[in-house]
Amino acid sequence: MQGYASSDQRIRSLVGEARQAAARGQHQQAEQYFRQAEMAAPQHPLVLNQTALGMLNAGNAAGAAALLEKATLSDPVNPEAWFNLATALRKLDRIDDALAALERLLVVDPRNISGLLEKASLEELQDKTRAAAMSYRMALQMIPQGFAPPPWMEAKLDHARRVVDENNRALEEYIADGIEPVRDRYAGESMHRFDQAMDIILQKRAIYRQQPTFMYFPELPAIEFYPRHLFPWLDAIEAAADDIRGELIEVLAEGNDILDPYVNDPPETMDQWRELNNSRRWGVYSFWREGKAYPEHIRRCPRTIAALKKCPQWDIADNGPTALFSILDAKTHIPPHTGPVNTRLLVHLPLIVPPGCRFRVGGQYREWIPGKPFVFDDSINHEAWNDSGVPRAIMIFDVWSPFLSEAERELTRALTLRIAEWYGSHSNSRGADRASNHSAQSITGRA
Repeated sequence: MQGYASSDQRIRSLVGEARQAAARGQHQQAEQYFRQAEMAAPQHPLVLNQTALGMLNAGNAAGAAALLEKATLSDPVNPEAWFNLATALRKLDRIDDALAALERLLVVDPRNISGLLEKASLEELQDKTRAAAMSYRMALQMIPQGFAPPPWMEAKLDHARRVVDENNRALEEYIADGIEPVRDRYAGESMHRFDQAMDIILQKRAIYRQQPTFMYFPELPAIEFYPRHLFPWLDAIEAAADDIRGELIEVLAEGNDILDPYVNDPPETMDQWRELNNSRRWGVYSFWREGKAYPEHIRRCPRTIAALKKCPQWDIADNGPTALFSILDAKTHIPPHTGPVNTRLLVHLPLIVPPGCRFRVGGQYREWIPGKPFVFDDSINHEAWNDSGVPRAIMIFDVWSPFLSEAERELTRALTLRIAEWYGSHSNSRGADRASNHSAQSITGRA
């Protein structure tokens, strides 16, 4: 914030004192504090925001919006200014602009319940009922246990619950119509675990075990690192490790620019991925990513692809498989995160591993041993470190849980497709493992 950096802390202190005095009912003292701040730095974003609030209360939405646009330009990570700007723009019937402001707020503060509720309300104004239901659902999921909402929020939360419930009932009918043919094909097989998974998505049943951010499939074991004997095809992966490493080395010979950043979120992201966002400190060379194939990369590494084809890859249209080389730079930490589903497992094939690298899943730590693959459940909280002075390289790919029947796999594909069709473009999410973020959750998440 150029031009007032030296006085920034003083202005923030004065504005904070003004707000505390106002909260105590000492309005004259609050006004004095604020006038001091205004005289010292009239263009400070906090001063602009506070002045704009007064304009909003006086009915001058246009004047407030002009000041708030300046405030957010100067201080783009202030969620309150973005919320106030959205409020002013809504009063001016600039609904699209108000939604854009809320999207910026939710990048800065993904757990902002007020922002999510307001976003959903605006989506309702635009008759985007399914998008609104998704935003309301996210807001409700953000409410911490024991939270006592202020009186002004209670009615909004009640409305959110009604909208989400109505959407869930309509979605339930839509899903049932779409997956009935699959049920018929497997009429003689048990469906009770799948039925529970669907009930959880429809919020008719709670999760009490693993913590995936999209789909929980009941009665699958919660195993951090799986025993190898469950995956006989790992022998073929291990046998191909030298060939795969050779192809990796040929790829890396072209330099770091051939890699894509694994995390590619909006630049204002302030969540746990901030340090790795749009950075090749965690770079990848993808063969498939969330179901998208990279034909040139596939052609370039035929021995790697031949080995992968022997595995039961997690194949859900537009979501899987994922298979890639993952390069973690020196002195780099992948923060704790949780994957989105427990119907898939992840495989790590260590290829280039210097001393000082480690990996945690749940309460267990493991070092990568070159050429020795292992399987883990990424719906359990996990993280990774490279404390060495050189990059670490592994291959990551996803596979079906061996505890799912073929009927359950096909039903899971059908259910996922049906949900994506229901929400359309609004079903896109990434991340979550961005369960804690504002967008709807992708079922792929961070590997």
